[in-house]
Amino acid sequence: MNFEEIYREHKNLVYNLALQYTQNTQDAEEVAQDVFLKVYEKFGQFKEAAALKTWIYRITVNQSLDYIKAKKRKKRWSLFTAKSIESDDHSSIPDFNHPGVELENKEEVERLFSLINELPENQKTALILLKIEGLSQVEAAEILETSPKAVESLFQRAKKNLAEKLRQSEGK
Repeated sequence: MNFEEIYREHKNLVYNLALQYTQNTQDAEEVAQDVFLKVYEKFGQFKEAAALKTWIYRITVNQSLDYIKAKKRKKRWSLFTAKSIESDDHSSIPDFNHPGVELENKEEVERLFSLINELPENQKTALILLKIEGLSQVEAAEILETSPKAVESLFQRAKKNLAEKLRQSEGK
């Protein structure tokens, strides 16, 4: 399989997964570009011990998390410059731009994604892979390089933490 075939077969998977993490179409496109650049660069090192799809999922999860961390670092850094303080009054408000969300549901979904973003990375990833991407525990375990039992535990903790965060936010 050549790179073009890999791209055609996996571009929607990569973009959609990146979108679940970034909640912004431009950011998801940037992450997807980074993923395919990495796939292109590292394809010679790909070991067929894991399925190609699993390998690409793993790269996408890692690139998405790295992108989010870098964006948070950049925001924190920009708070220290006078120019950004004057021009960026909304630095703590996420840029929520998800094409799958209807306008009337946008506020509710934005709140939910905001709370999901507060979960620890591994819990957030388990939740996204199992419930949004619809993968099995075995598939998610391969991507996370852990056991299916550990994925189930992460998912249960994510549900519990998310329910608690929802209760707390409704009480405000």
